[in-house]
Amino acid sequence: MKTAICYYSRHHGNTLKILQAMASVGEIDLIDVTRTKSAQLAGYDCVGFASGIYGFEFQKAVVEFARQQLPQSKPVFFVYTYGGAKGTGAKAVAEIAAEKGCPVLGEFSCKGFDTFGPFKLVGGIAKGHPNDRDLENARRFYRDLQTKLENEVQT
Repeated sequence: MKTAICYYSRHHGNTLKILQAMASVGEIDLIDVTRTKSAQLAGYDCVGFASGIYGFEFQKAVVEFARQQLPQSKPVFFVYTYGGAKGTGAKAVAEIAAEKGCPVLGEFSCKGFDTFGPFKLVGGIAKGHPNDRDLENARRFYRDLQTKLENEVQT
């Protein structure tokens, strides 16, 4: 299953760590939306969108990338990390996927070390995350996603 994951990961690289774990068990092209302004996503079997949660939402560059680049009817999934609260999670990109008739295969999230704003004063929150268990859960999520998509193709 050839997969593209369009992502934004800064600060501590929490989201990228999760994506690299997924990439270790599948054929995944990671597309940093801050470095790539357009992508040919039609050739992929599915497309993921990934971000840390910033101000309780997906990073705006990922949302805009999805709005501009996501092909109609392309299977999608979402990945995000968060320090304290999930906020609205993947809601903004899920709405774009729905508008484009894209089936949602699943969503993965986990805690990520966060020192943004006031959290810096206390040494950060969600220390040690993503940890080995989070990374294994990410790999399992992607393997399950592969199986799900392969089963849908066969039926």
